[in-house]
Amino acid sequence: MKKIIITAVVLFFSIVMLHAQKFAYVDSQYILDNLPEYTEAQAQLDEVSAQWQKEIEAKFAEVDKMYQDYQAQAVLLPEDMKKKKEQEIVDKEKEAKNLERQRFGQNGDLMKKRQELVKPIQEKVYNAIQEIATNNNYSVIFDKAGALTILFANPKYDLSDEVLDNLGAASAGRKGRSTTAGQKGLEPGTGSGSSKGTQQGDNKTNQPPTNVPVREKK
Repeated sequence: MKKIIITAVVLFFSIVMLHAQKFAYVDSQYILDNLPEYTEAQAQLDEVSAQWQKEIEAKFAEVDKMYQDYQAQAVLLPEDMKKKKEQEIVDKEKEAKNLERQRFGQNGDLMKKRQELVKPIQEKVYNAIQEIATNNNYSVIFDKAGALTILFANPKYDLSDEVLDNLGAASAGRKGRSTTAGQKGLEPGTGSGSSKGTQQGDNKTNQPPTNVPVREKK
């Protein structure tokens, strides 16, 4: 009986403490989209991504041209010259693939550039949220755009516009947001609105296989 009473008391105080806590949420995607410096950062990422992608495509086009030339000359070449040209094609293809990994790989140049441009903005947003939470005694602030799925969110608990005001962002152009969620947004430490090259890290441009002698001209 004593154990039941203790459990009931603990449960009661837990419920009281839960009700005493203040909860709110923000939409980090919405906040970032309304920050001019974030839009500028995304434009820079798109520009450098497109430039690097053209550079890589040119490398693979060069490999393809070498292979076509090899096919046209193969019949007339001695065996040792064939092997030499085959190796040149293989080496050039490896060079192109290595450049692609360097630019768009998991820890490649684009990811580093994203960290350089976007991370400081994310930190500003986080600091603004932390300041609002401290000043208004919020116990927990959820991110509607994060991995957490919110099935319903009452707009009166949405602090996104308050965060933007804290950051000095103009209110013009802000759009109303749906209170229903189920969407995935930013993961901690990453930017949203991926650049063209971000999704291309593992996608290879059209390229001839490295086993050059197997291919036959039809």
